[in-house]
Amino acid sequence: MSPTFASLRYVNYRLWFAGALVANIGTWMQRVAQDWLVLTVLTEDSGVAVGVVTALQFGPVLFLSAWAGLLADRLDRRKLLIATQVAQGVLAGALGLLVLSGHAQLWHVYVFAGLLGCVSAIDGPARQTFVADMVPPERLSNAVGLNSASFNAARLVGPGIAGLAIAWVGIGWVFVINAVTFASTILALTRMRKDLLQTVPHSPRGKGQIREGIAYVRRRTDILVVMAVVGVVSTFGLNFQLTSAMMARTEFGRGAQEYGLLGSVLAIGSLTGALLAARRERPRVRLVIGSALAFGVSTAVLALMPTYETYMLACIPVGFSSLTMLTAANSTIQMSTSPTMRGRVMSLYMVVFLGATPVGSPFVGWVAETFGARWSIGVGSIAALLVAGAAAVWAVRNWNLEVRYRFGARPHLQVRYRDRERQLEEARADAARALGAQDATDRATTA
Repeated sequence: MSPTFASLRYVNYRLWFAGALVANIGTWMQRVAQDWLVLTVLTEDSGVAVGVVTALQFGPVLFLSAWAGLLADRLDRRKLLIATQVAQGVLAGALGLLVLSGHAQLWHVYVFAGLLGCVSAIDGPARQTFVADMVPPERLSNAVGLNSASFNAARLVGPGIAGLAIAWVGIGWVFVINAVTFASTILALTRMRKDLLQTVPHSPRGKGQIREGIAYVRRRTDILVVMAVVGVVSTFGLNFQLTSAMMARTEFGRGAQEYGLLGSVLAIGSLTGALLAARRERPRVRLVIGSALAFGVSTAVLALMPTYETYMLACIPVGFSSLTMLTAANSTIQMSTSPTMRGRVMSLYMVVFLGATPVGSPFVGWVAETFGARWSIGVGSIAALLVAGAAAVWAVRNWNLEVRYRFGARPHLQVRYRDRERQLEEARADAARALGAQDATDRATTA
């Protein structure tokens, strides 16, 4: 089997991958339908309203994620995920029926977005760390990459299907379809072979465990750098639902199908990045910083595209760089964290990654309404360039790095740790001295 798909040799992970792929397609369909419902039916092209819905959907992460991470460290993650999948399916179905009845109002969408956000906040840490239960440690990076590939393969087809479904059967049925797709994940979780799940230590009950997780992260400068970069980029740059809707609607005068197509094209780059990420055995912090810099450059180009077609093509490198950054960040944190702390650490990461959205989305929506949709992308580009540059400078100064650019047939950045180089030189010198001393002893013995 190709190294890219190595984790699929494990039966439990195959079940999870297939079930999650179907559910992710439904999730992306609902996201497109929800934004289109707010933007075109319940308001008159209000970017702020779309931003508020997004904020409510991700806001509960700020308040519940730390507790959810503790649950992921304590409880059976498989059973916890079954419960969250059932809850998400019920919420999607209820909203769909409300829309189909013709009684949906903007405040209804706000309420359902908030409830879904509460369930998602509990689901997130368990979902992220459950990967380690299905594959051995040496396959963790590969499995994380394939999870991202599944999510972005769904992103590739979900928005397009949503656009067609909205045109053919209406917005309400898209929510109902999403509710049905959660059955695939529930079925996969219930069919897993428990005897093949990895034995991962669970954290015992005790006082101050959330504070313990925070203290652990504070001692890890590598995790702090990753969280800082992802947090800033997520706040101002990863608002594609909002920015693509505003660009399609206000800049290019397009409809739901064209909006959905933008999400699918964006996912081409994201899927490519995820598959490449699955081949990396151990991603590093420098990849997070480098891909954030690439994201800043690619979104700057995206904001300047003059036509719908050129904008659509420019989405590909944006998707690639953003997914590379997120997958590298996820894998780096999970692979370098103690198993008993992984749920709490990932919950804090989710606070930074998703919890930043409630702050960024309304602001980006306001920028879109006040200065135009292009500037809503531009602020994300500027923020990404600034935080990536600051993180690179900090890393060079505090981790004693040396960064060089290599020209030639394959130009690339080369990063060396001076302390590590010095340690290797000292080790070589010690070995040489020891070898010289041994040679002298051997000669004296022979003589």
